[in-house]
Amino acid sequence: MEAIVLAAGYSSRANAFKMMLPLGQKTVLEYTISKFEGVCSRVIVVAGFHAEFIKEEIEKINKKNCYSFQLKFVYNENFNQGMFSSIQKGCTEVNVPTFFMTPGDCPLVKRETIQLLAEHKGDVVIPSFHYKGGHPIKLSRIVKQKIFETDPESNLRMVLNGFNKEYLCVDDQGVIMDVDTQEDYQQAIDYYNKT
Repeated sequence: MEAIVLAAGYSSRANAFKMMLPLGQKTVLEYTISKFEGVCSRVIVVAGFHAEFIKEEIEKINKKNCYSFQLKFVYNENFNQGMFSSIQKGCTEVNVPTFFMTPGDCPLVKRETIQLLAEHKGDVVIPSFHYKGGHPIKLSRIVKQKIFETDPESNLRMVLNGFNKEYLCVDDQGVIMDVDTQEDYQQAIDYYNKT
């Protein structure tokens, strides 16, 4: 399996470049990437805004050589068109029948959750905590094809509406926690320190 990590956004609500914010010994981005250890053979990171920082971070992670997957940096030159353009860019790199997709600011997902998602069948598999869908989502090759055929001005929700969604209930609040604002970041630190 492979994973696409979306790290191209402006972080406009966070008042900081959220991918590089520290969380324990790692950055938010590295924590998000690290959760695919043992499940994915390759993690594709799509960068846009501040791509040079993302590239540096990936080089640093690769130097540490502490993960079994291959880490690939991809630059989306159209990142200012929005997240869907980054999703399309990431999908051009995927070489496997099923793959994960997650925003880079979802670092608190448990590794066990990703393993459960990997084992679950379906074109669209979404983890759910207290009936609220979260990340990462698992998609099939058919969904990837539809993403390519869809207008770049569209969004992933529109694409997924055409498919049957499998919700997997998990005991993992991390699937619905992201780092969009300073408050979110503080909550992430508190949650990280508790777990």
